[in-house]
Amino acid sequence: MARHPYGTRRDGSPVHAYELKSGRLSATILDMGGTITAIRVPDRQGRTRNVVLGLKDLAAYEASGWWNCLIGRYANRLKNGITLAGRHYPLAPDANGVTLHGGRGQSWGARSWQVTETGDAMLALRLVSPDGDQGFPGAMTVDVTYRVTDDALSLDYAAASDAATVVNLTNHIYFNLAGSALQQRLQLNADAMTPTDAHQIPTGAITPVAGTAFDFRTPAVIGERVDSTEPQMTLAGGLDHNFVLNKSVPGALEWAARLSGPENGIALELLTTEPGMQVYSTNNVKPGQLNAEGVEIQKRDGVALETQHFPDSPNHPLFPSTLLKPGETFRSTTIFRFSAT
Repeated sequence: MARHPYGTRRDGSPVHAYELKSGRLSATILDMGGTITAIRVPDRQGRTRNVVLGLKDLAAYEASGWWNCLIGRYANRLKNGITLAGRHYPLAPDANGVTLHGGRGQSWGARSWQVTETGDAMLALRLVSPDGDQGFPGAMTVDVTYRVTDDALSLDYAAASDAATVVNLTNHIYFNLAGSALQQRLQLNADAMTPTDAHQIPTGAITPVAGTAFDFRTPAVIGERVDSTEPQMTLAGGLDHNFVLNKSVPGALEWAARLSGPENGIALELLTTEPGMQVYSTNNVKPGQLNAEGVEIQKRDGVALETQHFPDSPNHPLFPSTLLKPGETFRSTTIFRFSAT
């Protein structure tokens, strides 16, 4: 494991990059937000490629707060806050009543995380989120451990709170295996999705993907689907939807997605214990936002695969629960496994 300075945050605190390595696979993670700046894997010719769509520098990551980093306390969207034990918490919503990725204020991805353990191929990070942080009840301690093997990067999450609260954690990582996301082939282990309203809040329904542009049960080229005229695709401007993952039993660590780049043969298989996954085809990009090579990022340059519980679950009793009680520990695992053919 190599550690080196990465820059200084706006508040003057230093940020370090940790390179984890095993065999021919390596990953670079920042202690700001657990941001993954690179996953380097060999292609079919043996050439190493960074398959992460990264940003130019630390300032860009800090300004974004949501790019390739850890998201909490509640990943994705909530509408009109949450109610626990008869008490309502309005959180930090936008003008439409929507709280996205924890809400307004400093995101978890722009915060310094404590390094609690390191090794040649592992890094453990901790964040203590105080009671009332972003409007959520309970003081919460979150631990995320990154591990690299010869063919995979895994993320293990654990969270505990001293009061009843809700939790939904992910890493909002953008992949670009080869060229544009439009050229990549995607397969999902999902028979259903959760449709949304105009503000991308789930309606509460769970609908089959069969016969729609959201049917990725067999591999499909992303670019052939994202400009569909189906109302749900039009509403989001492409893919920005939660898929209901098929599970043998709740919480099973099973494959959720496969992504492949035809140009270089690199393939990603994603496994997770989570019940859902948000697939986002980079529909909206701020003008002038540069990638790690200094080139302006364009719409569809990457695809985000965000393992998660469902959006707005606390307000939909039929969705898997995100309630975390004192004395309990939330646990989750996501694995990104790579190959080349």
